[in-house]
Amino acid sequence: MKNKSLDFRQIEWWVITLAFLCIFLFNLFGYRPGLYENSNIVIFKFISRLVVPVALFVAFHLIHMVLIPKYESNQKPLPIILYTILIGLVSLFISILFGYNSGLINSPFPTFYVGAIVLYGSYLITAYILEQALTPPKIRDFQVYNITRLFTIYLFTILFLFQMIPITNPGPLVILGMVVPGILILGIYQYYLVYKNKLEGKIKKSRWFNWGLVTIILFVFFVFSAEDNNELIFLAGIGVVAFLLLIVYPLMYMIFKKYDSFVGQISTLTTQVNQGNASMDFLRSQINPHFLFNALNTLYASSLMENAEKTSDGIQKLGDMMRFMLHENQMPQIPVSREITYLKNYLDLQMLRFGAQKNLDVDIQINENQCSGNIAPMLIIPFVENAFKHGISSKEKSWIKINLRCIAGSLHLDVVNSVHPEKSKSEQDREESGIGLENVKKRLELTYPDKHELSIVSNDSDFFVHFSIQLH
Repeated sequence: MKNKSLDFRQIEWWVITLAFLCIFLFNLFGYRPGLYENSNIVIFKFISRLVVPVALFVAFHLIHMVLIPKYESNQKPLPIILYTILIGLVSLFISILFGYNSGLINSPFPTFYVGAIVLYGSYLITAYILEQALTPPKIRDFQVYNITRLFTIYLFTILFLFQMIPITNPGPLVILGMVVPGILILGIYQYYLVYKNKLEGKIKKSRWFNWGLVTIILFVFFVFSAEDNNELIFLAGIGVVAFLLLIVYPLMYMIFKKYDSFVGQISTLTTQVNQGNASMDFLRSQINPHFLFNALNTLYASSLMENAEKTSDGIQKLGDMMRFMLHENQMPQIPVSREITYLKNYLDLQMLRFGAQKNLDVDIQINENQCSGNIAPMLIIPFVENAFKHGISSKEKSWIKINLRCIAGSLHLDVVNSVHPEKSKSEQDREESGIGLENVKKRLELTYPDKHELSIVSNDSDFFVHFSIQLH
């Protein structure tokens, strides 16, 4: 509630839907026709009590949930204004036709309709002012804004129910204006003063708050009963207390336990996500120094053996790689084209290092025509790096074959390299700083569960990797 704004459009819709549902149900079951009323008038009046609220609710839904969001997305006011006027006129016509002809209202022009329109416009203006005044960066977080906006929604709903009294009865106003707040206050009292104390082992304190509230309720009913000299009022109080103790309190206790269970699950999942993010950050920190180390060694060797043109080209590619690692590598998702560019720079630097080796055969095929979408950074390189680490021998015939392509929203990589079990001790020492394939496997499990395939097959002469992943 502190870090982001609530989805108030959905909250507004649910609150108003509840208000109209109360109106509809009270009109459906609460109306009792007079004994001597004309049957046709009774039927028409009964139908009118149902049609008018339904028409108003449909108009509210179309304007609030369809037209206003559409205006916010395309910023074209003229068609939205025309549709709003049309919906308003249709709902007004229905209100006049059924409300006046049925006798629900005494004037041909329904004042309750005008009052509802004024309230709705006033609420939109109030909501806009609150958003401008109480949201970051004006204040630190969204907590004050969310609480104030919720109270504003409730206040305007109560005022709206006042306006709807001509076509219903005070029942919906009593339900939303007194019963619902009473239940909320009772729930807060029970949760923080009774349930929490009991959970913390403060049984005596919990009982004091529980039975203290019961005593206050009985005392209030006793006072009213004594003033009116009516014992039935006190008996009604006993019935209310029995209802609270036998039904409301056990139900609240079950809800509180379920709520605490959900909060615990959310806390556990949050911890797991944070651990996963920490693991991924650690894996990335392992990757970066290795690439820099190899690239710097390559440039150093090249500067000794080659001319300045190749060295400058290598330095430029290293600069691109360093920019990638400093910026894109810290992002959760990057365009797949940037990952492929990084791969090409890496391959160019490796060919600068090994290109003159006569016993090495390198076949690189990169088809990026259909490669679009996003991918987590540094997922392709480890497979290629592994091939250069383990597939090249200074004495034996070596080969590396790389094939990268994109098909139907997924990226596919095949890497085949030669295997040289008998390497010198110095070569093995240099490879100990490599990250291997375990890290990338862990990253894939964290980031792309059930959205990737990884097959690794090896024999005495070849090491084969097939990797495919669904692009976002």
